[in-house]
Amino acid sequence: MELPDGYSDVPAGKMASVVTCLEMLAPPPVRAERAAAPWQLRRERVPDAGWYRELYARVGTEWLWFSRLRMPVAELEAVIRHPDVEVYALAAGGRDEGLLELDFREPGECELAFFGLAGSLLGQGAGRWLMNRALAHAWARPIRRLWVHTCTIDHPGALAFYLRSGFQAYARRVEVADDPRLSGLAPRDAAPHVPIIEPTR
Repeated sequence: MELPDGYSDVPAGKMASVVTCLEMLAPPPVRAERAAAPWQLRRERVPDAGWYRELYARVGTEWLWFSRLRMPVAELEAVIRHPDVEVYALAAGGRDEGLLELDFREPGECELAFFGLAGSLLGQGAGRWLMNRALAHAWARPIRRLWVHTCTIDHPGALAFYLRSGFQAYARRVEVADDPRLSGLAPRDAAPHVPIIEPTR
């Protein structure tokens, strides 16, 4: 369906974002990263749903990540424990502070399903360090395409970071969803850059 030009109303209680879909069709050159980085990457082969959700929230609450918080536990575990899904934690100072999830369930492809850092690591080079390892793990399998999407609610530097990492944009979409702060999936004070518009009663 083609969207009309101009403004479209978004119902109160909902939020809207512009989603950019990106892909790469071959491994890019490895970009320079911080020397002697103090981080470790650990794969969780049988991720616990509680551990996963805690890390997911630590990384994504400020950017209103919500999809995995509203999934039933059994459904979530079926995804993150699937043999063609790889879940990694970036550890810093003995604490898990970054999430990387690679989804190989579509033959010949890999989705960079989730990629993010807790706020304490932003601006330290951890994003480049983690992306270099994400690309290495993704392209270690016989894939033809690696893809990811980001949106205007995400970190303001996310899109530029993906482009610098070698991804190219191929599609743009509009996503409308219930505001997770109104259902309790996210704290009311999360993501102050996205004002809450209360539904009328």
